[in-house]
Amino acid sequence: MPGGTRIDATVEAYLAHLAVERGSSPNTLRSYAGDLRRYRDHLAGHGIDDLVAVREADVTGFVAALRSGPAPLAASSAARALAAVRGLHRFAVRDGLVPADVARAVAPPALPKRLPKALTVDQVEQLLAGCIGEGPAPLRDRALLELLYSTGARISEAVGIDLDDLDLAGRTVLLRGKGGKQRIVPVGRPALAAVEAYRVRARPELVTRGRGTPALLLNARGARLSRQSAWHALRGAAEVAGVDTEVSPHTLRHCFATHLLAGGADVRVVQELLGHASVTTTQVYTHVTVDTLREVYALAHPRARG
Repeated sequence: MPGGTRIDATVEAYLAHLAVERGSSPNTLRSYAGDLRRYRDHLAGHGIDDLVAVREADVTGFVAALRSGPAPLAASSAARALAAVRGLHRFAVRDGLVPADVARAVAPPALPKRLPKALTVDQVEQLLAGCIGEGPAPLRDRALLELLYSTGARISEAVGIDLDDLDLAGRTVLLRGKGGKQRIVPVGRPALAAVEAYRVRARPELVTRGRGTPALLLNARGARLSRQSAWHALRGAAEVAGVDTEVSPHTLRHCFATHLLAGGADVRVVQELLGHASVTTTQVYTHVTVDTLREVYALAHPRARG
């Protein structure tokens, strides 16, 4: 079994390896050096000054220590520190300094789910107003954006809608979600009006350019609109409307959920509308609503000021 090695010497050798053989940048080297000094100090506090004496529990304890105490690190910073530690242990095994990689199975802390900031209702109205004009593309894009906001559909679900999936009388649409799961969701009157305008004044022209397709939303060649083209339509409308908040493929889906919850909708109803398998997934949107409530409280309540 290989003999032990002092941690400081191994850290220096590892950083030299990163600099010379891996060509790591000075910023990366500084970050890794700081993280590994913190690791060395943590181990020293537990009476360990030799990598061969480190066990998996010691590495796990280091990560836990980073996330606790008087100045806890964010999950992303702790994950970066663990990456440096895992790299150090891989290097030590490769060079025969320790018999096994005890850090290999240690998982980084889970990063918090981040949602893009939802647009306000006024900003959504501004975005929808960015689809102007009477040509086939503007009419189609208006129908697309209205459907996204009215139904909470993913972009992939919206472009997957066929003509027969729409029930105009019942004001509903069939959406095909992940894993082949289907759900029927209501469609608001403004969205239905935009879809009808597109179907009557734009789709007939577009469909003649292709080979015939049941798809509702068509591209300039008469084929089903792609997700990428739908995203470009969203971003283009935002630019025309002057919406300076960053938009993403899920922007209107986020707005749909956030505005429903802010309006008093039950989270389980929103779960069904979004097609989430678990209400836990939907509850991430409640944090956005709570943040909004907290801001209003801070501004309006006399005991929240000062």
